[in-house]
Amino acid sequence: MGPFDYDRYLVDQLIRPIANLYRVTPLAAGETPAGPPIAYVRQKKLAIKEQIRFFADEGETQELFHIQARTWLDTGGSKYDVVDAQQGNIGLLEHVFGKSLFRSTWRVSSPVDEELAIARERSQVMAIARRVIDFVPDIGGLIPIPYNFEILAGERVIGGMERKFQLRDRYVLDLSGDTGKALDHRLAIALAIGLDTLQNR
Repeated sequence: MGPFDYDRYLVDQLIRPIANLYRVTPLAAGETPAGPPIAYVRQKKLAIKEQIRFFADEGETQELFHIQARTWLDTGGSKYDVVDAQQGNIGLLEHVFGKSLFRSTWRVSSPVDEELAIARERSQVMAIARRVIDFVPDIGGLIPIPYNFEILAGERVIGGMERKFQLRDRYVLDLSGDTGKALDHRLAIALAIGLDTLQNR
């Protein structure tokens, strides 16, 4: 089985002062690793133009793919290309600004802009509650609100991302509903990282 053929992955943040670092590990049952990490991810802080790189090794000597912003400024409905290090575009991630005002929503497309999936916050009620609490000075950031997403192809749920409440960001990406492998798992993993890093929560 190849590194991007698993149905479930753990995405966890590594605490570093000058960059946001993550690692991606395939999962067996529960949160038991099915093997070693298959990707290490680096996002530079305060970068003028967003770029997030995925590497096969912790030493960052072999790039797998990267996320590249199409514009210099985040205008709300930003688009991000997911690009393979050798073979070109894997797909496109687009923050759907209007729908995200009340429920964070992302569009996932193929390299030819064909919609493959929509990722949105699982609960409309919790999404609104999270926004309300965020406005409470000094307290909003201390109240844990679930930040979980569902991934849909049409009306069918093919996956999801669930946050685990710990000191550092930690998510389980579950693609077991995508039995036909309609979504490139590299694109789904890029989406998981983007949901944590590319939007103002």
